[in-house]
Amino acid sequence: MNNRKRNFATTTSITSTYAGQFAGKYIAAALLSAETLDKQYISIMPNVKYKEVVKKFATNDIVKNATCDFDATSTVTLTERIIQPEEFQVNLQLCKKDFRSDWEAVQMGISVYDQLPPAFSDFLIAQVAAKVAQKTEQTIWAGVNATAGEFDGFLTLMAADADVIDVVGTTITAANVITELGKVVDAIPTALYGKEDLTIYVPQNVAKAYVRALGGFSAISTTVGGQGANGINAQGTMWYGMNQNLNFDGIQIAMCPGLTSNKIVAAQKENLYFGTGLLSDSQEVKLIDMSDLDGSQNVRVIMRYTASVQYGLGSEVVLYS
Repeated sequence: MNNRKRNFATTTSITSTYAGQFAGKYIAAALLSAETLDKQYISIMPNVKYKEVVKKFATNDIVKNATCDFDATSTVTLTERIIQPEEFQVNLQLCKKDFRSDWEAVQMGISVYDQLPPAFSDFLIAQVAAKVAQKTEQTIWAGVNATAGEFDGFLTLMAADADVIDVVGTTITAANVITELGKVVDAIPTALYGKEDLTIYVPQNVAKAYVRALGGFSAISTTVGGQGANGINAQGTMWYGMNQNLNFDGIQIAMCPGLTSNKIVAAQKENLYFGTGLLSDSQEVKLIDMSDLDGSQNVRVIMRYTASVQYGLGSEVVLYS
């Protein structure tokens, strides 16, 4: 009986009605990027090999009435959180034989010892990196460690922390978004309000509702913060371009595609951390032709990286959910 382990290729499905030579372009569906990291909405901690400590420093009122003596009556509390990046991988295996009757067969070479079409190789590498970026963005905010391929995201960590300031939420629409964002701002601690890096993190549905409300095409009247029927500068929804920054009550709004709908987080950028080993690991995709190694016609796609998130002070985080 043969007990040797067999390697099975990743399932490949090729559907083509093309007759002739491929024009050289692949069209991919739009992918979410790791926008939270790309735009540095949170603090990035690279070069974390195993664990790193995030120190938390707190005091009571340290200014006291003067006396002639040294009177150490204040309190200093040092606590810590641990950020421990987890290791993840991408392993795909493709058989070159599956591509010989496809659009790019000519680019594989005439010899039976052929290779994956170069244009497809480039496309595949870019797609794998983009898929990982999409998954990372989603996991940063809504990840659950018990789910394969994920670590505990901010929402999971914050929901379990009694120190985090909770605000009871609802389904957000253009009609109520001003009021609901106001609840978040009202819950921000006095010591935190006005900090330069204070940010309100919102998902796409909240950002859309807010833009529509500012554009004047919602049921919000000017008395509760709406812009009236004509929108800002009487431009309606045309006032806003995707390259413009949003803010609410003077606080920056960051749209994070990975945030779950109707969830909002308010915190300082310096209080939210993303930990990883080498930043370049999450951008390195290896394509290995196995023909010279085991005589097969397989090509393997390999990617390995580490990632995790953590925050410092829960008492300086507002969670709307």
